[in-house]
Amino acid sequence: MTDRSSGIGKMFDLTGRAAIVTGAATGIGQAIAIRLAAAGATVAVVDLNLPGAQQASAALPNGAFAVQADVADAASVGRAVDAVLQQTGKIDILVNNAGIAGPAAYIWEQTDENWQRNIAINLTGVFNFCRAVIPHMRERSYGRIVNVASIAGKEGNPRMTPYSATKAGVIGLTKALGKEVATEGICVNAVSPAVVQTQILDQLTPEQVAYMTDRIPMRRTAKPDEIACVVHFLSSSECSFVTAQCYDASGGRATY
Repeated sequence: MTDRSSGIGKMFDLTGRAAIVTGAATGIGQAIAIRLAAAGATVAVVDLNLPGAQQASAALPNGAFAVQADVADAASVGRAVDAVLQQTGKIDILVNNAGIAGPAAYIWEQTDENWQRNIAINLTGVFNFCRAVIPHMRERSYGRIVNVASIAGKEGNPRMTPYSATKAGVIGLTKALGKEVATEGICVNAVSPAVVQTQILDQLTPEQVAYMTDRIPMRRTAKPDEIACVVHFLSSSECSFVTAQCYDASGGRATY
C-alpha cells in the first residue's frame, strides 16, 4: 500500500482530536486509522475482532487504543462509546466503516439470514454509533461524522441486493442526519468507494469483482489509503461548509 500519510503538515491537522473508527482492524478502516493518527488524532480502533484491533492500534501514535464492539448491538455500541469517553474525555470524529459484503447471489437465492445480517451490520451499525455519539457532539457544538457507503448504494450491483440496499440506506441516513445537526457545528458526510482491494473481496466471486472493476473508467480497484485521503478531509475542521453530502471515490464510475 502506498503511504500517503507521510508529509502531512498542518493542513487538515487533527492534533488533539479524538476519533472512533469502526472496523479498523483491517482494510479500509485500518487505512483510515493510520491516516487520522498520522495527522495527530488519538484513534480508538473499534472492531469485533479485539486481538486484531489491539494489533492495529499498537502500531499507531498518539495513544491509540483498541475497543471491542459489535456494531449491530446497541448495548455493545453504548459500552464502546463510554469506554472511548473514559479514555479520551471527548469524541470529535466518528468514522462508521464496519461492514460486510455478504454472499453473491440473486435475490431469489438470498436467505433471510443474509438479508438481516447485512442490515444489522451495514445500516443498523451506522445508526447505532451515530445515535450514541451525536448527543456528546451536540453538547460540545462540534463533530465530524463520516459514513463509509459504496457506489453500489447509488447504482446497485446485481447479485448484491442486500449490500446495495443497505449502502443506499447509509447515504440516506447521512443526508438526513447532516440536516438535523447542520446548525450545531457538526458535519455529517458519506464516502462511496467503488471496489477496493481489501479482504472483503474474499466474500465475492472473481466474476463479481470483474463486473465491478470493468465499470471503473480507471480500470483498477482502489487502494484503501485512497479512500482514507477523502475521509481525512471530511474528518477535519476545514470541512466546515460541507455536510449531508456523499463523496464518490470511484475512479470515475459514478455518473451522478
